[in-house]
Amino acid sequence: MDKLGDMASVYEFDPITGNIPATKVEITVSLCVLYTQGVETKQWREFGRTEVIDNTLNPDFVRKYILDYFFEEKQNLRFDLYDVDSKSPDLSKHDFLGQVFCTLGEIVGSPASRLEKPLGVSTPKITTIFHISCCCGDSLPAVANWGIAGKKCGTIILSAEELGNCRDSATMQFCANKLDKKDFFGKSDPFMVFYRSNEDGTFTICHKTEVVKNTLNPVWQSFTIPVRALCNGDFDRTIKIEVYDWDRDGSHDFIGEFTTSYRELARGQSQFNVYEVVNIKKKMKKKKYGNSGTVTLLSFSVESECTFLDYIKGGMGCHQSGCGNPSQSTSLHYMNPYQMNAYAMALKAVGEIIQDYDSDKMFPALGFGAKLPPDGRVSHEFPLNGNIENPYCNGIDGILEAYHESLKTVQLYGPTNFAPVVNHVASYAAAVQDGSQYFVLLIITDGVISDMAQTKEAIVNGAKLPMSIIIVGVGQAEFDAMVELDGDDIRISSRGKLAERDIVQFVPFRDYMDRTGNHVLSMARLAKDVLAEIPDQLISYMKSRGVKPNPTPPPYTPPGHTHHTQI
Repeated sequence: MDKLGDMASVYEFDPITGNIPATKVEITVSLCVLYTQGVETKQWREFGRTEVIDNTLNPDFVRKYILDYFFEEKQNLRFDLYDVDSKSPDLSKHDFLGQVFCTLGEIVGSPASRLEKPLGVSTPKITTIFHISCCCGDSLPAVANWGIAGKKCGTIILSAEELGNCRDSATMQFCANKLDKKDFFGKSDPFMVFYRSNEDGTFTICHKTEVVKNTLNPVWQSFTIPVRALCNGDFDRTIKIEVYDWDRDGSHDFIGEFTTSYRELARGQSQFNVYEVVNIKKKMKKKKYGNSGTVTLLSFSVESECTFLDYIKGGMGCHQSGCGNPSQSTSLHYMNPYQMNAYAMALKAVGEIIQDYDSDKMFPALGFGAKLPPDGRVSHEFPLNGNIENPYCNGIDGILEAYHESLKTVQLYGPTNFAPVVNHVASYAAAVQDGSQYFVLLIITDGVISDMAQTKEAIVNGAKLPMSIIIVGVGQAEFDAMVELDGDDIRISSRGKLAERDIVQFVPFRDYMDRTGNHVLSMARLAKDVLAEIPDQLISYMKSRGVKPNPTPPPYTPPGHTHHTQI
């Protein structure tokens, strides 16, 4: 039978997700059509189809779906299964068998990145009996009822694999010889800018070297860059390098440029990797113009880096702790029956993504800045569910329920101390430093902080542990203190001791509120920004401790199943 259709392009541009993907993964499924969902419109669009295999109860499909994976985004997927009756590409001409909804994070976050989900049907249909043996399924009934809504319809096995060319990093070093003199009173202060080419013919900057002062024969320091950032995995794609003379006022003088490719650079030091630096304008003006100097590749090596997905697939779990800061701004906690307040939206936006990577979906949720019943004592570390012995809530919905219930019983009260909750999560992280677990503390606050010195000390101590801290500021207060805790510009320190690494990411929620009132879009934007740094923070901890990912568990093969292509 003919193939129903070619696989869709790797990725359609979306203004919300139009950035460099964290990595690419392949998904293996049984006979189905894959749909992805737009963040803003919520419209489902077809991404691709498997090929059709005739007359078999155990189809092994060759075609895979290749998607861009973003840890920081909720990427909704839908898999529709059909019994193909003709060569028509029109899906309405075929029998709909069932469907599955999940997120890409659910697949990636499952043990060995292998997710098994029961199939269901969205609308009642005429009952039809099929003899089905689901590929890689556990002991399923020989007869599965696909037609009646709510009935068990068998299972689908989804697995994800990171594509190999996403994990390589290239280390290289360059020097130049006889570059043009640009400074009137000196020589030149040269630096290089690297650009990768895009499919539409444009170029995107991907690396800048340091400036080497007062020389026409610079030797730049070696640098390391991910191969996907250099050429997006296409070894023959053009790489453009521009050479400039640095000027203090920012009006750097263009010396010249040349092009190469990853495949050329991978040859290493040779006559093939000596490049003439050409200034086109100068060449057009001067008939005897040769070049504006040469650039030589001194060394090149490539290493396969351990990635975030390696640790996830090796069984490492990400654990979230949620902390709400009532303080005294009661209006921020107002329970509108028709929409969530800013605290709830921030919690749901971040939590729904993080929970895909937590195996048991049980999260400790704490409140701080309130008087507790029955005696009215002030607490900066109380369980939202009221259970001191077991502060864990079941999933993000469980945290939201505990939050709403706590507002009925506690009295919001200052001052607001951050250090107790940071130290609380640090105690969890300190007990598990073998790389098997990583902890993410989400603090939602109105920005008031009463123990800045103690909080800084807690963060500096936490930087040595497998943990990250996300702070979301709600309301219209000034967040100067929160910006100070975020070490992007100036690394946080305490008692003269610098934090080992940057583990805090702060954003004010008001910057993400959509002007049209689209809260779904606001939440997606918020989650994207606050979670973007988590994979790199996790990897920086693992590298600093020399922790390698555990080997991926072998793929599951059910009894009596002879072969299945598991990517």
